[in-house]
Amino acid sequence: MAKENCQVQSLLNQLNSEIEPNAQRIGIVLAAGHGQRIRSETSKMLHEIWGRPSVLRVADAVRKGLDSPHQVVVVGIKGADVARATGAQKGRLFAYQENPVLGFPAGTGDAVRVGLQAFPTVDDGRDVYIFLGDTGLLRDVAVDQFRRAFESEACDMMMFTGVYSGSAESNYYGRILRVPKIDAEGHSSGGDYDKVIEIREHKDILILDALVPYEAMYKGRTYTFTRQALLDTREINTGIFALKEGLLRKYIQQLNTDNIQGELMFTDFVRLLNQDGLVVRATVAENEEDILGFNVKSVLRQMEAIARGWAYDRMKDTITIVDEEDFFIADEVIEQILVLDKDHGPLDIVIGKGAYLGPEVHLNRNVNIGDHCHLDGCVILGQGVHIGVGVEISTHPGQTMVIGDGVEILSHNIVKGNMEIGAQSRIESGVIMTGSDEHPMRIGERVTVKGTSYLYGCLVDDDLMIEHSVIKCQRVEQVKRRDGSIQPIRYVLPQPAGLDSLSDL
Repeated sequence: MAKENCQVQSLLNQLNSEIEPNAQRIGIVLAAGHGQRIRSETSKMLHEIWGRPSVLRVADAVRKGLDSPHQVVVVGIKGADVARATGAQKGRLFAYQENPVLGFPAGTGDAVRVGLQAFPTVDDGRDVYIFLGDTGLLRDVAVDQFRRAFESEACDMMMFTGVYSGSAESNYYGRILRVPKIDAEGHSSGGDYDKVIEIREHKDILILDALVPYEAMYKGRTYTFTRQALLDTREINTGIFALKEGLLRKYIQQLNTDNIQGELMFTDFVRLLNQDGLVVRATVAENEEDILGFNVKSVLRQMEAIARGWAYDRMKDTITIVDEEDFFIADEVIEQILVLDKDHGPLDIVIGKGAYLGPEVHLNRNVNIGDHCHLDGCVILGQGVHIGVGVEISTHPGQTMVIGDGVEILSHNIVKGNMEIGAQSRIESGVIMTGSDEHPMRIGERVTVKGTSYLYGCLVDDDLMIEHSVIKCQRVEQVKRRDGSIQPIRYVLPQPAGLDSLSDL
């Protein structure tokens, strides 16, 4: 275990940037949990939502929404995998929450403590924001809403809460307890009405006696809640908080494990600050979907469907998406499409059912992508490119594929690697073409490749027709006949190899 911890820490040191001393806002993203209920060997932080790991989506939303690059990502179980997926970035630090941490129980409180240890105290008054790495639908607009609320309202700590729309039985989030209209003795709560008392975890509510009211203290007065009233509470904890660094460092030392989880729970901060007469406020997220977190596969699928709906809403009046419930267009491609539409007017792009477009794909006007096509890697399409059903087009990292204007690639072909396909060329069904770094593929203009053909690393002249051929690392030249027609290339097959390995049965 010690060797593994050293290896993880060594990797984090390689990825770490620095938090500048004058940074006024710092985000802490808690991504140390593995997620037992997700039932996967993969950390739940690495499960993808709309093509990107949840933790990376959160980290990027925090960076943009806080208008600050400074953040600490706290990793733990599978920490090396989580750190690699999140990646190095200016202002991003990684902190390692060992499991278990010597002398400290686990939990969100301990994870925040580990995050704080990653950078020194420079200014007790700067703002620190805390987020959970499994809220993979979090968008920068929601983070910005929260930031502005904290900066504009007089309080010592701000919470970001949500309103749960599902049934009480399916609500596993912590409940927000607010001051009722009257206290336990029947007196009016006055100006304290509706202020936040504490966060009560779902598991802690379940163990309460249904016949004995739960008592909570606020400013020396007792307020009571029935077990059922707590379970029926709709306002929920999102795990997103903001407070001044000095207060955070002070009260993190006062957390204890007096809960059913036996962990240091950061949610206890609400109770601790209220006990000392400090002001805790909450602002409710405008969109419930922004603050969803997942612990099980079914919720993850629900979040994926929400992200798909967001993508479709952004695209539905700009391009044609054949099936709004079955497609993938990476966020980067969506942004590129919107810019293209703004700069060049109507696009007439069609995306077929089940099509997949990875983040480095570049579309163009009048492009038609057939059903169940898969385009991934740096693939640049010219105008009027038509790609048939089930085509697979891909490149490895560092490679580029350029497909010229008016190219047709018909159904179920495989085209991959470092390649250029000239304008007006036609790749008919049954073709595999590959280009590598050492042997890039270059297809001229108005070339036709058809039949059961395989081409690797070739340089093909313009206006050729290649049929039923296997050609590897060859210059394919245009040869004209006496009548001016161009000689086609047919049935070019390499010499067999390995015949001595064959024998009759």
